[in-house]
Amino acid sequence: MTNMKKLGLSALAGSLVAFSANAAELSVAGGVELTYTDTGGNTGNEITGNSFGANSSVTMSGSGDVGFGTVSMTRTLNDANTGWGSSFQTLDMGDMGTLSFDSTAGALVGITANDDLMPTAYEEVWTGVSGSGVSGVGSTNVIGYKNTFGMFSVSGGYSNGGAAAQAESAAQGAGNTGSKEDVYVSATVMDGLTIGAGHASDGTTDTSTTSSDTTSTVGNLVYSSGPVSVGYRMAETNKGTAGTASRVIDHYSIAFNVNDNFAISWGQQDTEVQAISASKAVTEEVTGISAAYTAGAASIRVNHSKADNDNGVTATEDETTEVSLVLSF
Repeated sequence: MTNMKKLGLSALAGSLVAFSANAAELSVAGGVELTYTDTGGNTGNEITGNSFGANSSVTMSGSGDVGFGTVSMTRTLNDANTGWGSSFQTLDMGDMGTLSFDSTAGALVGITANDDLMPTAYEEVWTGVSGSGVSGVGSTNVIGYKNTFGMFSVSGGYSNGGAAAQAESAAQGAGNTGSKEDVYVSATVMDGLTIGAGHASDGTTDTSTTSSDTTSTVGNLVYSSGPVSVGYRMAETNKGTAGTASRVIDHYSIAFNVNDNFAISWGQQDTEVQAISASKAVTEEVTGISAAYTAGAASIRVNHSKADNDNGVTATEDETTEVSLVLSF
């Protein structure tokens, strides 16, 4: 009997050693970004102090074969040092697709990963003055899946309860009920032309104060030929909260690679904030121009964005200019 116990312990110890040997080594990469930011307009959020800033980050990543697929993990630390800047993991099962769990800031699937695919040399046209106008399943405790079927690519995500990131499952408290679902499908229909569309539904708000789920839809069309890329995006968000305006978006842009190192782009996004009761519909118009020059591991990027009727408020203007120097190592 004693020998059987020893044999069992030896076998268990052997299995633990084998499991430990499968642990993947992590590679480390980092970068430093120095920025200058200037703002204007009449929104009251103009920078009055120091316009210079810096940010550095260290990303640890690794992968390993687990028999039925390859598991990859990514963790990023930044200057804030209040937790992981990003934290996510994936399981690539080959033809069966890729499963993922996005703990925070991965933006891996659905509309969250495809909210604005317009060609740009640096930032989105709305950076610093507005937003994409749509929201998907997000990047906090999201279960995701993506795969490719012939010419089609599909990705989707699910999260429940509006849950904040947790090390383990935990009660979320009153009001944090319901779930978010998000799916995006794209296809390369001809050389250089990609189209895609997505839909997201958010039911995580307290239903006692809302009339229905918030829904977002988005469609992207991008065509590239040689050094030129053009794009068109249309989107709509229907707010679930009673008395909150829905938004309809038209967005187009063009980007040009002057050479292997230098690129420029321009775009415009018009967002109609729809009328509520006696109010009139107002269109926010955002324009932006970007440029980027890359030499080796160094990049200099510039973006200027301007919004008229900012956030759907008549005669409200906002603008921002950002100059960025990035050094990767």
